[in-house]
Amino acid sequence: MRSIAEIDGDIARVQAELQDVHGTTTEVYARIVGYYRSVRNWNRGKREEYNHRKLFVADEARIIEHLPADSCDCTVRPVAIDSAEIEAVTPGGKVRYELFVRKTCPNCPPVKECCSHLPVSGELVDVDSPEGFARASALGVFSAPTVIFFDETGAEAGRAHSVKEVRSLPVLAGQAEPMLAMF
Repeated sequence: MRSIAEIDGDIARVQAELQDVHGTTTEVYARIVGYYRSVRNWNRGKREEYNHRKLFVADEARIIEHLPADSCDCTVRPVAIDSAEIEAVTPGGKVRYELFVRKTCPNCPPVKECCSHLPVSGELVDVDSPEGFARASALGVFSAPTVIFFDETGAEAGRAHSVKEVRSLPVLAGQAEPMLAMF
């Protein structure tokens, strides 16, 4: 059995060893304009943009916060679409969509506006919330905005990430041109 003096001596020795531990600089790589590059080699503007990014940790199903939640005036609002309009345009009114958005996303507002004029029902999913992040993870959504259209059977019929892609989806062919002409 060890005495208290021996244990205290071991503790002092380990603390002295810890004083001499020196690490090395960690190299962080991130995607920039289509390829990966060391963040320390980015220009000042890109490094500042990197500091404002929100990182998703998919394995742990959580979001690492970089910005305060109230830093953007983007609001997530439900889309109200008249059910009679849906019935008139889509057989049985079964085609629907889910639009995955973030509060700080600069590309989300135009897609939200476009989707609010679609002749199909839909809902907004805020990926900044734990429930929204879980839903996005389950469907393999990796960026915002993402619109997933589901057919009458509930199967995925298409995905879009921009107004242009929404307009070109076959699931909406012949249905949405008059309503989307303004976009």
